[in-house]
Amino acid sequence: MHARMIAADLFIAHSAVAARSPCGPSTSLDSIAAERVDTRYACTITRRVREKDKTARDPGWLLLIHQIPPKPNYFRVKIWRRLQRLGAVGIKNSVYALPSSEQAQEDLNWVLREIVEGGGDASLVEARLVEGLNDEQVKEMFRAARDAEYMAVASDARELAKRLPRRGEVADEKRGEMEAALARLQKKVNEVALIDFFHARSREAVDGLLKDLEEKIAARRPQPETAPARAVEKPDGATWVTRTGIHVDRMASAWLIRRFIDAKAKFKFVSSREYRHQPGELRFDMFDGEFTHQGELCSFEVLLARFEITDVALRPIAEIVHDIDLKDEKYGRPDNAGFEHLINGIAMAHPEDEVRLQRASFVLDDLYEYFKRKRRGGEP
Repeated sequence: MHARMIAADLFIAHSAVAARSPCGPSTSLDSIAAERVDTRYACTITRRVREKDKTARDPGWLLLIHQIPPKPNYFRVKIWRRLQRLGAVGIKNSVYALPSSEQAQEDLNWVLREIVEGGGDASLVEARLVEGLNDEQVKEMFRAARDAEYMAVASDARELAKRLPRRGEVADEKRGEMEAALARLQKKVNEVALIDFFHARSREAVDGLLKDLEEKIAARRPQPETAPARAVEKPDGATWVTRTGIHVDRMASAWLIRRFIDAKAKFKFVSSREYRHQPGELRFDMFDGEFTHQGELCSFEVLLARFEITDVALRPIAEIVHDIDLKDEKYGRPDNAGFEHLINGIAMAHPEDEVRLQRASFVLDDLYEYFKRKRRGGEP
């Protein structure tokens, strides 16, 4: 079995289990001050990363390494649920990770204490990954975990929407029940967002569904599930802002903006937690953005509708982006899988947003040309 190498900065461990910790028995500051390697466990102990040296892109990791007695069963489940509520992900059997922060350290120390008091062993280490898993792969684990939770809420929101009458008013009693159910879904999204450390891709989708559902419940008569028909004047050289780590909807939307809406567009890729909106900036595919998910529409589709772009060659691209982004197989196009592989490949190979956009734009230019010629009956 291939050993995953880690460079562990500092154990913040219960002293009773330090002798059995994966990086050897000693956790004294003297031994940590000089870098050393424990070849039995393929790890390197170095000085702890100072808080001021951490960055948003590279905060380091806290790893909780534990051994829990097989009995009683409820204790193992209890610890697993506790880690799930903190947003930790399992990167290996009995190894759970969180991005390093003072809050995460405090939270995991409480879990560590609970494990030890329950008869188990546990160590907490601050680490950086060297071989095997890399930082981006671990971040994808976090995104996948949060995506699953967001999509579960989206599924519940769709079920709630089915209870709305197609015509006529919503009775007051039923409206009250639906508003309470909607409030529970919004609370769940907010809880997931608190542990969404690396901006999972499904947040905008579920926010759009809940906002649309809220408007329908409040209205005397349900509104059709379409974007506003009023056309928006096309900007010229505006600054367009979206979340960093762009993927299918943001890649395609940025391409659409630059090619069909604002040829002189300037893009800013930002962290949602740190970004502060500036006057004149246009946000897309991000929470509270001017152009983001609306109901069952992805951001690409909203842009098409708001700017009244009717180019028929863009329709199949919109359908592909919709299915991949919302994961609902609404259109079920045979092109979906191949395009999704290309987008995933771009994201895996290029961490820089500008490079991702450039590479995706080449693909989308060619795909657009294919659909345009196909529509005209030309040679593919």
